[in-house]
Amino acid sequence: MSTDDTTERSTETETSCSAGDAATADTSADTDTSSACGASSSSSESSCGSSTGSTTDETVEATVDDFEADPGRLTAVGLGPGQPEGMTARAREALLATDHIVGYTTYVDLLPDEVTESAEELYDTPMCGEVSRTEEAIDRALAGNDVAIIGSGDPNVYALAGLALEILESKGATASMVEFEVVPGVPAAQSCGARLGAPLVNDTVSISLSDHLTDMPEIESRLHAAAGEGFTIAIYNPWSRKRRENFQTCCEILLEHRAPDTPVGIVHGAGREDERVEIVELGELAELGETELIDMTTTILVGNEETYVWDDRMVTPRGYESKYDY
Repeated sequence: MSTDDTTERSTETETSCSAGDAATADTSADTDTSSACGASSSSSESSCGSSTGSTTDETVEATVDDFEADPGRLTAVGLGPGQPEGMTARAREALLATDHIVGYTTYVDLLPDEVTESAEELYDTPMCGEVSRTEEAIDRALAGNDVAIIGSGDPNVYALAGLALEILESKGATASMVEFEVVPGVPAAQSCGARLGAPLVNDTVSISLSDHLTDMPEIESRLHAAAGEGFTIAIYNPWSRKRRENFQTCCEILLEHRAPDTPVGIVHGAGREDERVEIVELGELAELGETELIDMTTTILVGNEETYVWDDRMVTPRGYESKYDY
């Protein structure tokens, strides 16, 4: 997948501690069997202390005092771009060593068969519910299980590693109490940069256009700051049906600071069957917003004033040419 673990919120209702017992990636959040925390998804409140409610107003209710078992282990694992061969050996080993795997349904579906077959339980939810899904993983770990929470890309890039630590703190637990560990994965910008040539070998800034957690005025300020300097820019979450204007605003801001012929790399669905890679000029970018090329699975890499295209590849000089003859 070309974006990391950032997803849109919706008003869909789900419980934050209501996993169904399952051994395949076909599990769903509304299973009527009991979870590893002792809760049934048909109840309005689980024994882990988490209430069912809208994912736009999620709260964390259980504390470490609600668990009697010795805590287990919690590992945040980055799957990389999407295909099994893009997963690091360390990520694969971590998943094979865990008992419970928690994640967004699309990411669970990306897991290799050997991983899903080795797990005792899989718990997946559809898009949205980052807080409830992360709390589910934490509650399972506090209940004594070895748990992995997964996401595409890297857990520290627009993903859930930070949220897991925040929720652990809010529950009165500590990272060492549950043996919390982050297993890095290849971030979307790097996966997409590899498909485009060498656009990111100098200073780079990543900016998400999703305004669910960051106000648009702040995003605009960051775009102005990054575009006004010599950074290459990785644009995450560029387009959705609810955020059409954000992409157009982004294009307008970039053109205030950079020439219309600045190279821009677009990678849709990196590592997926529908992967598409194109290099366009910045002046052409806005008109692509209404096409299937740009959506939430797309990452956009905007070159700086020195970036050029050679043999269908983006190249951003590192500066060697100013010091060496070649």
